[in-house]
Amino acid sequence: MIRLKNKNEISLMREAGILLAECHQQVEKLIKPGTTTLDIDAFVENFLHDHGAKPEQKGFHGYPYATCGSVNDVICHGFPNDTPLKEGDIVTIDFVVNLNGWLADSAWSYAVGKISEEAQQLMDTTLEALFVGINQARVGNRVGDISHAIQTFAESKNYGVVREFAGHGIGKKMHEDPFIPHFGPADQGAFLEEGMVITIEPMLNVGEPYCKIEDDGWTARTQDGSLSTQYEHTLAITKDKPFILTEL
Repeated sequence: MIRLKNKNEISLMREAGILLAECHQQVEKLIKPGTTTLDIDAFVENFLHDHGAKPEQKGFHGYPYATCGSVNDVICHGFPNDTPLKEGDIVTIDFVVNLNGWLADSAWSYAVGKISEEAQQLMDTTLEALFVGINQARVGNRVGDISHAIQTFAESKNYGVVREFAGHGIGKKMHEDPFIPHFGPADQGAFLEEGMVITIEPMLNVGEPYCKIEDDGWTARTQDGSLSTQYEHTLAITKDKPFILTEL
């Protein structure tokens, strides 16, 4: 069941989104060789608590951290750890803010110091793929139009589009209908309506699109060990254009 939000509810989600974006802005300042993803996790949790919010994913189905910290070949859901980031790494920090019961969700990929041209191109293309998808998030289009646009763009650049994870509706619950894949045919799936709030969060691999799940039951890595990045925004469907809730 798709839960449409009214203007007041979208405004409340926007407040959560602004706080999330402000937190990402601070996280970017922490990204450097020697920092650990556990350091970042602690910072995010404290930042949110200091601003009257909480990290929604901590405790979600037993997930033990406030953030996901996914480094290099980790696609998503990487457990924060005490391994120092090193020059040339890329890391995706993903978290969900709960502010007064309303949620916002965003992942961002960061370069650690000077990175390779291959890594930079992957990051740039994944970010562009996110906005290619967002541009299709308009009243009257269908979910498949978002999916197809992202896949067509990413594969034209020879990147693998991860199949196992997708965007989703969001509101007072982290995962609501509809499911938003990042691949598939156009003109399929639910019609996009004013008041829908969704996430779009493409994950692209330098190599094949396939993943493997580690023994912790969460961490997803590329099967071939290639680099992977993810970018994600929460956005509302309005009568005029997509309204990104998780940017400043």
